[in-house]
Amino acid sequence: MIFHVLTLFPEMIAEGMSHSIIGRAQDAGIISVNAVNIRDFSEDKHKHADDYPYGGGAGMVMSCEPIYKAYDSIVRERRRRSRPRVVYLTPQGQVFNQEMAKSMAEEEDMIFLCGHYEGVDERVLEAIVTDRVSIGDYVLSGGELAAMVMMDAIARMVPGVLTNEESGSTESFEGNLLEYPQYTRPEVWQGRKVPEVLLSGHHAKIEEWRRQQSILRTLLVRPELLDGAELSKKDQKYLEGLRAQSECKNNAK
Repeated sequence: MIFHVLTLFPEMIAEGMSHSIIGRAQDAGIISVNAVNIRDFSEDKHKHADDYPYGGGAGMVMSCEPIYKAYDSIVRERRRRSRPRVVYLTPQGQVFNQEMAKSMAEEEDMIFLCGHYEGVDERVLEAIVTDRVSIGDYVLSGGELAAMVMMDAIARMVPGVLTNEESGSTESFEGNLLEYPQYTRPEVWQGRKVPEVLLSGHHAKIEEWRRQQSILRTLLVRPELLDGAELSKKDQKYLEGLRAQSECKNNAK
């Protein structure tokens, strides 16, 4: 899989994506990160890629032509017959989630457009963008950090990126449930003990405990996720019991 990033700061992408799991995946040739400098496609002698907004207002707006040429260079190089998936990072977009990460991990090429200044000329967005995506309800200085967040999440879903084949399917948000608590040595730390069930060696009981902890944590922290959670009849019975306990406590207050 190849991530292409249209950016004014290619060194930021190259450095940010060169470490840890993503760095190792690149070294292994499983994924590739191609940071494309939009300024390289500017016909302005000073390599400007922005201009003043029509209608007035503060700040500058990124121009159509350099962005389109940068995009077109990728399409031509990859010799694509179909339109590639292009993500524009914007607070106005659909909020990114794990299901989107899984879907995007199936693509051969993903292009990310990183905006700056007061935004990007709407015409080039209409021409090339397939997905407008936000990583949260806040504003960043540019799209690079958001693109790296998305690439990290997407890459983890690409086969071979994670050394443990199960880790991508058992961590937070899988099946709309948060991940269960994790522990390692020592058994006792500052008076806090590891739950006995994890020391038992009884794998069925451990799996049951972990599943219940995932449901409990989701109920306490992100209850809205439970509406779309994949729950067995046993899970549903456990959840009903938790809700009943919570209701009793609230009525007792």
